Amino acid sequence: MTRTPKIVLLTLAVSAALVGCGKNETPAKDATASTPAAAEATQYTLDESKLPAYNAFQPDDLDASKDACGAFGDYVNSKWLAANEIPGDRTSWGAFTILDERSVAVQHQLAEQVAQVKNPNHIEKIVGDLWATGMDEAKINAQGIEPLKADLTAIDGLQDKAAIANYLRSSAAKGDNVLFGFGAEADFKNSAVNLAYASQGGLGLPDSTYYTDAKNADKLKAYQAHVAKVLELSGVAAADAAKQAEDVVKFETRLAKASKSRVELSRNVELYYNPVTLADADKLTPNFSWTEFFKSQGVAAPEKFSLAMPAFHEEVSKALGDTDPSVWRAYLRFHTVDSASPYLADAFVQENYEFYGKTLNGQKEQKPRWKRVLGTIENDAGEAFGQLYVKVAFSPEAKAKMEELVKNLAASLKERIQGLSWMSDETKAKAIAKWETFTPKIGYPDKWRDWAGLQTQRDSYLGNVRAASEFNYKFNLSKIGKPVDKTEWGMTPQTVNAYYNPLQNEIVFPAAILQPPFFDPKADDALNYGGIGAVIGHEMTHGYDDQGARFGPTGNMEDWWTAADKKNFEGLTGKLVKQFDQYKVDGQAVNGHLTLGENIADLGGLATAYDALQKASAGKEDAKVDGFTRDQRFFFNWATVWRTKYTPENAKVRLATDPHAPAQFRAMGAPSNLPTFAAAFQCKAGSPMARTGEQQVVIW
Repeated sequence: MTRTPKIVLLTLAVSAALVGCGKNETPAKDATASTPAAAEATQYTLDESKLPAYNAFQPDDLDASKDACGAFGDYVNSKWLAANEIPGDRTSWGAFTILDERSVAVQHQLAEQVAQVKNPNHIEKIVGDLWATGMDEAKINAQGIEPLKADLTAIDGLQDKAAIANYLRSSAAKGDNVLFGFGAEADFKNSAVNLAYASQGGLGLPDSTYYTDAKNADKLKAYQAHVAKVLELSGVAAADAAKQAEDVVKFETRLAKASKSRVELSRNVELYYNPVTLADADKLTPNFSWTEFFKSQGVAAPEKFSLAMPAFHEEVSKALGDTDPSVWRAYLRFHTVDSASPYLADAFVQENYEFYGKTLNGQKEQKPRWKRVLGTIENDAGEAFGQLYVKVAFSPEAKAKMEELVKNLAASLKERIQGLSWMSDETKAKAIAKWETFTPKIGYPDKWRDWAGLQTQRDSYLGNVRAASEFNYKFNLSKIGKPVDKTEWGMTPQTVNAYYNPLQNEIVFPAAILQPPFFDPKADDALNYGGIGAVIGHEMTHGYDDQGARFGPTGNMEDWWTAADKKNFEGLTGKLVKQFDQYKVDGQAVNGHLTLGENIADLGGLATAYDALQKASAGKEDAKVDGFTRDQRFFFNWATVWRTKYTPENAKVRLATDPHAPAQFRAMGAPSNLPTFAAAFQCKAGSPMARTGEQQVVIW
């Protein structure tokens, strides 16, 4: 199981992705303008018969034993969920993951073809080299831990705080910063220019609460056993490894206590913004010089940078001064080996899976090597691979239809804003000003990233991964202090997801999500508006959720609300928090505060999509399809999109860390607040899917 690289991903922290995190793609400046034919010459083919089938809505999915007005998600999805098991190499299964499986299958066919190209261009060479070295299991096993020997020798030589600080700087310069995130993102107060941000990090578990909350004690104990096992695999004697693992967990617990939780970060984006001078930062962390750090990364000394979560960095400085170097050595040794484990010999790969996949998330079996290697390519050279993907998996017809849908959703959102009863004309004018600057991106970038300078070979899988990591990191740092390139994408075309970026006020829809059940150019309006239409509305509404609403039309963080309107807004969002707090998974409550932004976006997005459907259908006969009205089928497809089941372990991780509510509650949460849903299914007032009075929530 490959974990996300520990570099700062500010776009992802600030942006509201539809179901999960995206990738830190950092396109270079002055990349050549391009269409999907950027990677020319080789003709790639796709065997559709080898791809997984789509999971589109079917009337037979409906469970007549369930009440549509009771639990709508069960009515639409329970039969399918009962009939379909989570594959052994997955921790969840449903509409999103099935499309992801299809995307991965497309990538598999492409990777096998590109690796055989005789005279590859640069893009083909990068993808082909990563694929070939990743699939060479015999060579990887023969190399054992040898690829890490130089790193481990360097760590073994760290005897004092000066040496440790120097090592942290030098390893960060290679794109391997275990301790904190560092990178470029738009300045919150001047979003046209990139600022350097340093954030918290350093933890091996998903959230600080895993170290401090008693309910996670079993996972912390298992993590300590994992740390010991990884240290043993690296060459440390068993008894020593056990003692060092205890030290590592105590050290990370110390960092966790100085860290902000996922809940805190998800609901207060301002925590990422703390502009300071280098001199002020150096005073805060006397044992870790930021002046020296910037020099070591090859970044010119800035007037200011954002030292986000300063209490965390202050604690790191204290730890450099008062923690025995042996603890630092154990900590750095573990994380060096652990982060490299997916690219090493089988014993390392298996241990990585046993903890992160099986113990933490309930994954029953290791993904096959070919899927893991494709995951590596996605992580390290995803946009490069995307140039090949869109040549075979995305049509101009789909892009044109999406552009029409985006236009229609935007028009309906404007009308909803203008019709709000709780907002003053003064604030409405500013909300419309933000609406006017929305930038949609569909399918793939208009300008592909330039990968010149990334050198890959056919001799070492880890070597290629590290080369890509360093290359991506340096590309990211090269943007600090420079104008923001608004053509950049934060996700690859083959990603089944979508996102909103408040710093650029853009909504982005990668090619891979533009398939059934979300979108089908040949489908009728009811299904498309209930699927991708609601997703479009969702991403637009993120511009006005509790965090997106803190950013203005230009992407700058600013207060554009009247005091009365802000109070009204907070009163309405508080009602939505209470609604989702009442939902439970195996007795554990959903965190309505953690999931608030996504729930606001679902509510506004679905309502906006419904309005847009009515406009698109004006004057057209509502001819029933399979006995169902247009409105009913609209809501059926909304629920189908959220058709998902999770392993119990993965459900627990998501409840603690995911800003998205569990899928079954997304299927029913938003529509239960819409009178149009109650009308479509003739739900009586007071039924769970017909919320009225103080229980009903209407925001955007």
